[in-house]
Amino acid sequence: MFNRTALLVVVAAIFAGLGLLAADRWLGAASSSGLPELSAMTPFPVPRELPAFELVSEDGPVTKDTLRGRWTVVFVGFVSCPDICPTTLTDMSRAQKTWETLPEAERPRLLFVSVDPERDSPTLLSGYAHHFNAATLAATQPDLAQLEAFTSSLSLVFRKVPLGNTYTMDHSGSMVVLDPQVRMAGVIRPQLPEGAMPGDGMLPTFNIDDVAADLKALAGRAP
Repeated sequence: MFNRTALLVVVAAIFAGLGLLAADRWLGAASSSGLPELSAMTPFPVPRELPAFELVSEDGPVTKDTLRGRWTVVFVGFVSCPDICPTTLTDMSRAQKTWETLPEAERPRLLFVSVDPERDSPTLLSGYAHHFNAATLAATQPDLAQLEAFTSSLSLVFRKVPLGNTYTMDHSGSMVVLDPQVRMAGVIRPQLPEGAMPGDGMLPTFNIDDVAADLKALAGRAP
């Protein structure tokens, strides 16, 4: 059974680490960032530069040059994730369908990064991600130090959790938005259902209609 309580604690820690209270929408973060009004994404007033990175996909390396020129939503997870990953990828496939009407050069993309390279080969990962949407870019990094450096640069975390004779992975549940210059432009955080409280077993989810609309509004823009 996936440790939902532990995941909620991890997610809460990430929110604090990103300084979301300082950048919350009601403080005018959208206007100060020069971006349009957004519903799902909390933008940073100043995009955060990222260090160089190299991930591995079935089609070859994924670097800053690979992602340059388009808005990218980054979500971390793993193939054997029992709930959050398949739910999020299913929901995000709806958003991706709404972006298909945009010119390909401006179309936002989803990058799914596995934090379980021990089990998730690039081929397995690609097949898993493409089951939800063929446009999803799926990658990982077998070198854990490099993988941790990449996720840390996005203020995302993960950890291996023993589970009987096997293990599971706890990981951040937020999605990070990279601008066309491959800078960290903002974060999309899941919300608990109305009336739910942390620890009661309910999982936070995304308002995918708002996510889709936000990225569509950003398409073709550079902050």
